[in-house]
Amino acid sequence: MIKRIFAIGIVALAMISCNEQKTAYVDTTKIIQEYKEMKEVEANFTSKSDSVRKQLDAAAQAFQQEVQAYQSQMNSMSQTEKQAKEQELMQKQQMLQQQQQMRSNVLREESTAVMDSMVNKVKDFVKQYGEDKGYTYIFGSNESANIMYAEKGLDITDEVLEEMNKGYSGNSTSAATDDDGEIEEIED
Repeated sequence: MIKRIFAIGIVALAMISCNEQKTAYVDTTKIIQEYKEMKEVEANFTSKSDSVRKQLDAAAQAFQQEVQAYQSQMNSMSQTEKQAKEQELMQKQQMLQQQQQMRSNVLREESTAVMDSMVNKVKDFVKQYGEDKGYTYIFGSNESANIMYAEKGLDITDEVLEEMNKGYSGNSTSAATDDDGEIEEIED
């Protein structure tokens, strides 16, 4: 009888140790901020944004100069000429505003698409990392404090980040402008 209870106890203990779950977490904010590819993507978008802003500023400045030229000449114009020039200036102003809105929307859409792609890339990497290292769960933690407390040693953020950065080859795309001043991506 004692041997039987002892055997059941050993089997139960073996089952518990076989089902031991390996868990950890990563600080997703830190990964996004310190991942080399993300830094490069942010630098590219900053460059694109600055380029677009400069182009739009130049167009706005040219429009302002045209308005000032009209204001200095309007006293010598006939009423018909004034109305025609004012109509032309209003149309140019509307076109400039539409162009600003369109370019802003394009940049926003590109940024959203790239960020979604980066988030998916991080998720896929962490999933593969977890499978390769035998984790049952890898939780994500961020500013909203999904993980309020974790035992020391469960944070594998630096390990994951190191592996991701090791696997990133660098500068895959860069921004350039075409003949019309539009932003385009060029593969290296």
